[in-house]
This record gives sequence, C-alpha cells and structure tokens, in this order.
Amino acid sequence: MWILPEPRKLMPLFIVCLSLIVPGLAWLPRPAWAALEIDITRGNVDPLPVAIPDFHVDAGAASDQGHRMAQVITANLNRSGLFRPLNPKSFIQSPESLQARPRFADWRVLNAQALVSGKVGVESDGRLRVEFRLWDVLAGEQMTGLVYFSTPGNWRRIAHVISDAIYKRLTGEAGYFDTRVVYVAESGPRDKRMKRLAIMDQDGDGHRFLTDGSYLVLTPRFSPSRQEITYLSYYRNTPRVYLYNIDTGRQEVLGEFPGMTYAPRFSPDGNRVIMSMARAGKSNIFAMDLRTRAISQLTKGPAIDTSPCYSPDGARVVFNSDRGGSQQLYVMSADGKSVKRISFGDGRYATPVWSPRGDLVAFTKMRKGRFYIGVMRPDGSGERLLSESFLDEGPTWAPNGRVLMFFRQKPANKQGKGGRTRLWSVDLTGYNEREMVTPIDASDPAWSPLSPLNR
Repeated sequence: MWILPEPRKLMPLFIVCLSLIVPGLAWLPRPAWAALEIDITRGNVDPLPVAIPDFHVDAGAASDQGHRMAQVITANLNRSGLFRPLNPKSFIQSPESLQARPRFADWRVLNAQALVSGKVGVESDGRLRVEFRLWDVLAGEQMTGLVYFSTPGNWRRIAHVISDAIYKRLTGEAGYFDTRVVYVAESGPRDKRMKRLAIMDQDGDGHRFLTDGSYLVLTPRFSPSRQEITYLSYYRNTPRVYLYNIDTGRQEVLGEFPGMTYAPRFSPDGNRVIMSMARAGKSNIFAMDLRTRAISQLTKGPAIDTSPCYSPDGARVVFNSDRGGSQQLYVMSADGKSVKRISFGDGRYATPVWSPRGDLVAFTKMRKGRFYIGVMRPDGSGERLLSESFLDEGPTWAPNGRVLMFFRQKPANKQGKGGRTRLWSVDLTGYNEREMVTPIDASDPAWSPLSPLNR
C-alpha cells in the first residue's frame, strides 16, 4: 500500500537484498500522483534533463564510492539516448544536504526535471548498503525509493540495477543495464584469425575471455536462463555445439552436426534448439529436443534455408531463404508449416532475429554494396533501416526490445591493413548510434536476457 508523504517528510525506502549468485529485484508499483514520464513511442525523443549528484558517503565506505556510483548511473542513462544528465559542476545543493530533502527551486533553476539522490554506507556485518531516491523536480515529489544490500565488490552491479529502476519508472518499460553481452573476440592477421568467446557487462566493464583460442568459435547465444551460452566450435575440424556455464566454466557437448551453416538458437522455454544443417548439398532447418535429443526436419527442398529464430512465444520461426530466387525473409509455424515470405524490398536480407517484445524482426540487409541493420513487423510491413555502413551485420536485441547491438567492419586499405571490426548499438529511432568499447576486434554479439525477477 502506498501512503502519500506528509509535508517535509520523505517517503519510505523499500529494501532489496541483491545477491551475487542469483541476481534479481522485486519492483514495486508506481505511485499514482507522479506525472513525470518519457513517451518513448515517438520517433525522435528529446532527452529528459536529469541531475545525478554524487551519492553521499557514510562512514565505512570508500571516499570515492558515491562518485563512482553516480558515474555509472550517469553513463547508463546518457547512453540510452533518452536522458540528458546535467553537468555536476552546475549543482547548487550538496549530496549531504540532499539527504534531508531536495531544495527543488535550486534544481528547477538548472532546468532539471528529474533528480537522483543517494547514499552509500557499510553495515556492521560488512555488507554494502546503497539507497537511492528518484524525484520529480517540477512536482516536488518523490517518485520511488529503494535500499540495496550486497557485498562491497558488487557496487557496480547495484548501480546498473538502480539505472534500470530509474529507466523503468520514467519510461514504463524494463531497463537493460543489468545485462551482459557475449561476443566473438578476434585477433591476429586476417588469414589466420584467432577467435575466442568473450563476455562483458553491457557497458563494457567486467570484460573476460571464456575460451583460450585453441579452437575456432562462432555464433555464441545465451540460453533463456542467461547463465549458459551455446556456441559452435570446430574441434579438430569437426563442428560441435557446446553449452558453456558462465558461473562454473563447465562445458558440455550438445552434439556434433557436420555441415551446420549457422549456430543453433534456443527456444524460449529452453527445451529445444533450432538450427540449419547441410545434407546432400541442401541446407534446411532442423529442431532438436534437448531432453530426448530427437531431431525433426522443418523445411525441405533444394533452397538454402538458414538463420532460424523463434518468436518469443515459441509458436513461429523467422528465417532467410533463397527459395524465391534471392535471399529473403520468411516466417513459418514452429512445426514448419504455413511458410510465408515477409520481405519484398530491394536487396537481400539475412540474420533475422525476433524482438523479445514480439512486435518486430531485426535483420541485416545488403543493397548496392552497402550493409544495413533494419527492422520490420513480423508480417513484413513497416520496414525501417536504422544503420548503414561498409559492413553492418548480426543484430541482437536488448532484452527490453528498444536497442539493437551489431558488429561493424571498416574497409581495409589497399595494402589489406586496417578494416577493424567493432560492436555498435542503435536504438529504434535510428538516431542514437554508439560504439561499444572492446579491447580488441569484436563480432557476432549476443545480448543476455533480463534476470527472471526483473521481467
């Protein structure tokens, strides 16, 4: 039950314990009186001015802890393109005095519409305590308030969870900051490329390699549990599909699939894997039941059918095929029936990926020597191109269905040098395009799902 605050008193903070082993957060309903929100259904959103001062530091916490927390939250919200964090040098009120109550007039002078205040401390048992409040500056009201407890080393993840809480409260949709990205890290000369699996937080922090490069790895994908990754590796020139547990580092062979052209993707329930396999000179789509390891063939014919991806409800599959004479996108039911072509624009279409929201399909498009990342509705209508370059490929969705990540390769010079490959992101407006920082060349990203408790 929500209670309206009395004048000059603060709304209560709600307590959440944040676990290192099973991340999660139970979100609370929004208070009815707060009117500040962002309409992200419009094509080009004007960023909301938001003030994010350093968090106040209590005894026991590192002196710069509050500054670091605010920096991570600021970077997350700024990168989304929906928020415009104000310059901290312009702030009038101190983080310490904010703990009593904001002087809203001081923040209105700066044209801030939302304000984040927070405090960091250490409990007697050594746990880190982080609390934050989100304020509607124009209305002079608190919008939400939460307290988190975790180990001190988990402070950055708490900052991501706070960023998600702010994003959700102001947009009405789930955030995507408390997520990770797995990708193929590339190094070495072009004719002898080393490819390793790597993983990082969505902001590039916490980067580490998962494989040592002894064998070629391709097309990593998260399972619905987000704790496991499936990928294709050529072990002694034999293609194998592996399941990798992120927490334990344990690898398991799902199967050997000679002739596979694209790595498998999980079904939404995690019980099946769908893939493309080449047999007798034909490439068709197959599904494997992971409980029985039984394989069923979904498409038949002389065409090249590849890149299958389930819809979020598992009822349909999108894929690309040249059965109509050129590479185009098709949708069929999960049992392989009712095949329907959905792409009809100029050029060729590939690597379709269904949005987690179910409302769009992302794809790679090739036309007149240029590559594009685009989206269309599952019935083929409403095609929009969001990016363009020498080579843009391999889109993957943020779990809230509002942002896409892909990899971009720049052209090499006449001597064959250069041509670096990096990860980029773009939102559905097409205006907010940003490079994702990686230590070396990167390709084929896959975004993790949300934690089950954050959905």
